[in-house]
Amino acid sequence: MGKQYKYLTLEDIAFIQEQKLFYLASCAAHEVNLSPKGYASMYVADPSTLYMLDYLGSGNRTARDIGENGEITVMFNAFEGEAKILRCFCKGELIEKEQEAFRPALSFFKEDPQAIRQIFKLSIYAVETSCGMGVPLMCYQKERPQVRDFALMMAKEGRFDDYANAHKIPPKLV
Repeated sequence: MGKQYKYLTLEDIAFIQEQKLFYLASCAAHEVNLSPKGYASMYVADPSTLYMLDYLGSGNRTARDIGENGEITVMFNAFEGEAKILRCFCKGELIEKEQEAFRPALSFFKEDPQAIRQIFKLSIYAVETSCGMGVPLMCYQKERPQVRDFALMMAKEGRFDDYANAHKIPPKLV
C-alpha cells in the first residue's frame, strides 16, 4: 500500500543512495519532460533537499521548467532486492556555474566541474512510496561513460559553453 508524507526518512535516504538509475520528470506549461538519469548525480542534503548534477544533453527542458516555476518529480525504483518505488515531488532551483552557490553544491559530488552544465537544487514538498511489484528484476552491469566523456571533451576543446547555449530550449511563446 502506498504512503505519502512530507520528508524523506532515513530508510528512504538509504534506498536513494543504493540506486544506480532514477527518473526525472518536469513540466511547466509545456509537454511533460521525462528522462532517465545515472552516475552518482543525486545527493541527499537533508530530508527535504536534493542536489542533482546536470550534464550536457540534447536539450535543457528541466532548467526551462524550473525557470518557469514548474514542477519536478524524481522517481527511484528497485531493480534488485525488495520491490519499492519512491517519488519525490519538488520545486527546483537552478544553480549555474557562474553563481556563488555552484562550488558549495558541487562539493557534494566527486565530479570534474568541467563536465557539469548546472546543478539543480530540489526542495521536496511531498514523498510517496508504492509497492513496485510490477517492476522487473534487473542486474546492473556498469555506467556508460559517453555523456561525461563528451562533456569533458567539449570543455577541453573550449566548446562546452557554445554547445550548452545552443541546446537551451526557449520558453513557450504565448
